[in-house]
Amino acid sequence: MQTTSWEDEFREYVTARGPALLRAAHQLTGHPLDAEDLLQSALTKTYQAWERIEDRGALDGYVRRAMVNINISQWRRRKLEEYPSDELPERPAACDPAGSSSSEVHEALEQALRELPERMRAAIVLRYYEDMTELEIAKTLGISVGTVKSTVSRAMAKLRTALELPAQ
Repeated sequence: MQTTSWEDEFREYVTARGPALLRAAHQLTGHPLDAEDLLQSALTKTYQAWERIEDRGALDGYVRRAMVNINISQWRRRKLEEYPSDELPERPAACDPAGSSSSEVHEALEQALRELPERMRAAIVLRYYEDMTELEIAKTLGISVGTVKSTVSRAMAKLRTALELPAQ
């Protein structure tokens, strides 16, 4: 079977950028298998639009935007099966960032992010991993700038509590 040059170009892009995009998807979903599904859906959309994408330098942004949009659509459709709580469950071990290795701190942060509600996790990922402005986050999530500010603030407070960091 003969492939066209753009199919080869797409394959090379996925090979080169796949791991980084999968990490971003994992931050959005909080679960490795969900992240793989999300990335696959985003890459399918990218593949379908590949010939129309003129700026190849913006491909990561295109795929990330597709992941955010797909993720938002999925959690808008899903019924609320988890209910927020004021109390976090007990943690098996305390996290001491001052005395822990960077991999332990990273793992503790990953766990704390997974425990956040989806909207909070999405706001944190967009703000601190994707470096989006509050206005950009508001447009992406379909919420007001004030809601973005309060969501990020509450999420950061939960992360500090989960990581046993001092409040700022």
